[in-house]
Amino acid sequence: MSSIANVLDQLTQNGELYAQEADGAVRCFACGHRCLIRPGMRGICQVRFNEGGMLRVPFGYVAALQSDPIEKKPFSHVLPGSNALTFGMLGCDFHCPNCQNFFTSQFGRDSVSDEAIQLIRKITPQQMVEAARRTRASIVVSSYNEPLITSEWAAAIFKEAKAAGLKCAYVSNGNNTPEVMEYLRPYLDAYKVDLKSMNDKNYRKQGGVLQNTLDGIKRAREMGLWVEVVTLVIPGFNDSNEELWDAARFLAGLSLDIPWHVTAFHKDYKMTDPDNTDARTLQRAADIGREAGLHFVYAGNLPGRVGEYEDTFCPGCNQPVVRRRGYTIREYRITGQGTCPNCGIKVPGVWPVDPSSVQINGFGLPLPLR
Repeated sequence: MSSIANVLDQLTQNGELYAQEADGAVRCFACGHRCLIRPGMRGICQVRFNEGGMLRVPFGYVAALQSDPIEKKPFSHVLPGSNALTFGMLGCDFHCPNCQNFFTSQFGRDSVSDEAIQLIRKITPQQMVEAARRTRASIVVSSYNEPLITSEWAAAIFKEAKAAGLKCAYVSNGNNTPEVMEYLRPYLDAYKVDLKSMNDKNYRKQGGVLQNTLDGIKRAREMGLWVEVVTLVIPGFNDSNEELWDAARFLAGLSLDIPWHVTAFHKDYKMTDPDNTDARTLQRAADIGREAGLHFVYAGNLPGRVGEYEDTFCPGCNQPVVRRRGYTIREYRITGQGTCPNCGIKVPGVWPVDPSSVQINGFGLPLPLR
């Protein structure tokens, strides 16, 4: 690990999201752990470290880069049918046993991720914007590992992306702080949060604190970001009616317009005991969301098996305004003013100004970059 870390440590710069403390220690503000990092030590994420009383942070590389359908993030109310240039780095502030991106996220924590060092690609923010242009992406997204812990690098990329007229977004665990969100405020348009459970004991098993994520969702909403929330429904872990109701009521208490995605678990990494989530369970979870009053509830990862829960309906007249199958847009009816063409009510979201630009019946597949 040490020699591998030494390679990664060269791809850093002095951070901005921290304060200096006594005896050369620093207090990091990138995530809700607020690590006190003493000289020569690392934060929980393993990639932010104290060098001589200064916080060094990841910068100047990606470990994953491709242009995904925006629906894969998933965002259902952000530029439907568009490509999202998506990048990730190494490390995470959580250690979820079901992480599908464990190969990069658990770097420094699990030796199975040591080979991820081979994925590192040096790149500049300007080259990232050029990659977005080549793949006709409309938005740049930090994802795959937890973006909060690499926010200085994301901000550098987003600054260039915004200047080029692109939207910017995070796909996050929501374990944010007021400091990091204010730092990102000039650049972020949308923020997707994984609400993993409504049980604090289960959250702590994954390396987080439930209240931190609940506060993070609320904070992003109050800052004016477009927020969508995902709950991976895991049999025997968070799929009880009681827990699903708790999640739905919490979101409804913030806003009935927050899209809630309930998605299907599949066995991965260290979580191989629960059964894969079936369509019936997803539909039950989605039904609870609707009964709680949420206007936009989606069931994901099982295309063609969850009925109308792939589609967007007008909150006024209940007519379908976006029809989907998987990551593909099959029909798009929202006007350039973001309204329902049938009743004229506003449909909340970040919609394209030109509805004719929405790609209908596209491939719905990621585009790798070389």
